Amino acid sequence: MFYSNNPRFYVSVDCIIFGLVEGKLCLLLTKRRFEPEKGKWSVMGGFVQEDESVDDAARRVLRQLTGLEDIYMEQVHAFGAIGRDPGERVISIAYYALLGPDEYNLELLSTHEAVWVDINNLPELGFDHPDMVRETLRLIRTKLTHEPIGFNLLPAMFTLTQLQSLYETILGEPLDKRNFRKRVAETDCIEKTEFIDKTNSRRGAYLYRFNDHAYLSHPKFKI
Repeated sequence: MFYSNNPRFYVSVDCIIFGLVEGKLCLLLTKRRFEPEKGKWSVMGGFVQEDESVDDAARRVLRQLTGLEDIYMEQVHAFGAIGRDPGERVISIAYYALLGPDEYNLELLSTHEAVWVDINNLPELGFDHPDMVRETLRLIRTKLTHEPIGFNLLPAMFTLTQLQSLYETILGEPLDKRNFRKRVAETDCIEKTEFIDKTNSRRGAYLYRFNDHAYLSHPKFKI
């Protein structure tokens, strides 16, 4: 009786999916094919089904869009303002995911008409998705310097220049090269390999990799 006397709402998940495309931080967007907000750009989402948790629903949406399993994903915030969805009363749980290079199925993205859009040149988004994106960026920028989430956007091996460029791209500000590399050197979970990248110079630059075993053994990280 207690339950039946209270209103019922729809619950959905929205996935804020970031990727590093040609050195730029991009957001994966698609245009709505149906009302409400038909024709507007949108992040990917869907309703939570009776036989799944909100986490499972978010993983399903990501899998359907990219074909990927076991991708780093984290819950951001619940968005439940009255009228946020003009169709019905819908409470949405936002998640973010960080996809590395080539970690997505281009054919699947094409099927969903999903495209990567530079975070600095986003089109008008439907619903309260601009609030979701802003809140997600705030969270990522806060976590970036003390948790190794940024490595999800990089290839398995990377140069220190690529690493610094990633941090500058996400934080939206330049970093002092000497201080940045000093902090990297103090981080035990980033290790130098014997491989050299000669893409941008004849001399080349050493490639590094993230050592997740070292991080899990001593989860201290600060850049």
